[in-house]
Amino acid sequence: MASEGLRPPKLRSPLSMNELHITVVEADLSHPDHQAAILQLLNAYSMDPMGDGKPLSDAARRGLIPGLRQHPTTIVFIAHGGAEPVGLAVCFRGFSTFAARPLMNVHDFFVSPAYRGAGVGRLIFAEIERRARQLGCCKLTLEVLENNHRARSIYAAAGFSQPVYGPGLGASLFLSKSL
Repeated sequence: MASEGLRPPKLRSPLSMNELHITVVEADLSHPDHQAAILQLLNAYSMDPMGDGKPLSDAARRGLIPGLRQHPTTIVFIAHGGAEPVGLAVCFRGFSTFAARPLMNVHDFFVSPAYRGAGVGRLIFAEIERRARQLGCCKLTLEVLENNHRARSIYAAAGFSQPVYGPGLGASLFLSKSL
């Protein structure tokens, strides 16, 4: 299912279009156009200073789509401005043991720079939330760089906050260990 209807004002970009119709679809990972859009957008995200600051490696490019297809909880959303892919969210379902219900983690979230500020992120989050509710999820989770203030403000506007699970316990932190 796609969310539709947001027509942003003129974009500050080199594009010749004055107005775009933004749509968000849940990707079909077996569809070549969706595969190409995912690779294009994730590579752009990887090159972004708030991503990895460099293109995806050849190994990552080769393994991305097969890996996403093999992972049993993958859900990917693609935003289009007209025919052009302009935004992406790669999500994975998880499970909350305390709630005994599924959750959805937004693992990668990216909007092309020329489309930032046009409401694309808001539409992607609406579609993520719609799908998560449909799956019976108890919450959405994500991680963000501490100094990525633009993303943090977008996430806050979408209702995300750093969780505190009890008085005096402090806020939750996301930790990682590379293997």
